[in-house]
Amino acid sequence: MTDMMTNALWGLPDPDTASEFYDDVPTKRFLAWLVDLVVIGLLVAITTVLTVFIGLFFLPLLWLGIGFAYRVITMARGSATLGQRLLSLEFRNHRGERFGFGEAVLHVLLYTVSWSFVIPQVISVITILASPRTQSLYDMVQGTAAINRAAGD
Repeated sequence: MTDMMTNALWGLPDPDTASEFYDDVPTKRFLAWLVDLVVIGLLVAITTVLTVFIGLFFLPLLWLGIGFAYRVITMARGSATLGQRLLSLEFRNHRGERFGFGEAVLHVLLYTVSWSFVIPQVISVITILASPRTQSLYDMVQGTAAINRAAGD
């Protein structure tokens, strides 16, 4: 299984020989997630005010829609959300390339599904903390990883 995972992810930095790409990634991912929650919360609050508070009746759907759009747009434009950029993280696909629009949509869709159920989310937290490339369950499914952005990128 390890050889298959290594071969399938050959474009990502090797955690044994380039560990600096994965240093502190779990902590940074959590902090970036908190930053993104604040940003999404502000966008939802602004939208709620602009809808003359009618948005309050649809708050869960509003949060889901704005959060999904925010993540897709930011991931497609720079392979990272604003919180991830702030903490010098970015996502790369199995070829080591930044996300395109389709990969961003798939990643956010898998993320959203994972967050919709307790068991996949718990598994994701465990795999982020335990896997060599600090990948969540949905990262493993898609063959992606969050890495520290190289200096100058």
